Amino acid sequence: MPTVISNDGTTIAYERTGTGPALILVDGAMCYRAAGPMRPLAALLQDTFTVHTYDRRGRGDSGDTAPYAVEREVEDLAALIAAAGGTAGVCTMSSGGALGLATAAAGAGVTRLALYEPPFLETQGYTERLTGLLAAGRHGDAVALFMAMVGLPEQHIAGFRASPGWAALEAIAPTLAYDDRLLDGGRLNPAHAAALTVPALVIDGGASPPPLRVAAKATAAALPTATSRTLDGQTHDVDPAILAPVLKAFFPLG
Repeated sequence: MPTVISNDGTTIAYERTGTGPALILVDGAMCYRAAGPMRPLAALLQDTFTVHTYDRRGRGDSGDTAPYAVEREVEDLAALIAAAGGTAGVCTMSSGGALGLATAAAGAGVTRLALYEPPFLETQGYTERLTGLLAAGRHGDAVALFMAMVGLPEQHIAGFRASPGWAALEAIAPTLAYDDRLLDGGRLNPAHAAALTVPALVIDGGASPPPLRVAAKATAAALPTATSRTLDGQTHDVDPAILAPVLKAFFPLG
């Protein structure tokens, strides 16, 4: 398993597959290589790109170094871009979009940026409640709070709690605070938006909850280089087989 060492000494684990221009896939909250959408998506893109998937800090096989700062996660992604050859396309899911934007704004070698439903929307009281639960060591309740915030019904959350995979979710619950910091209370960072100079594509699902769709459209409108695309019938849990052709059309082949 290859790794890169970030600027603060944190080890970041990643996978590389396929051939072609470098493309890095960035997960959103509670996802990493072994649990999330990126491995299936990478399998559909590897015939066109050299696809990099990685575990964001605090997840999977990557390390973590306190204290957390958004700048440290930007350095993680920048280190991976450097390992990929110095430039790369970046495709993000959900709150990973805030990380992708921050990294592109930092001039870290992002050539194009695709964002699927970046959730820049207000979440009243979420930050305070999440901070309190994590400080009290109530990781399971923190995960449940996040699930409720993104719209999962209570009976589905109860089902997750009873499943064998719940312990793995509790283990990475502290990283929920990282995504919350990245999203800054649901506000798109105006400095990151203004600094974006590379082509961007903001994608939403036609069957997603209206707030997510509105947030995606607003993000596209706020980014000076962005276009917008809706995938009919898709939700926040987008089908990789539907998303992959859109990404192949957006990212250049060299």
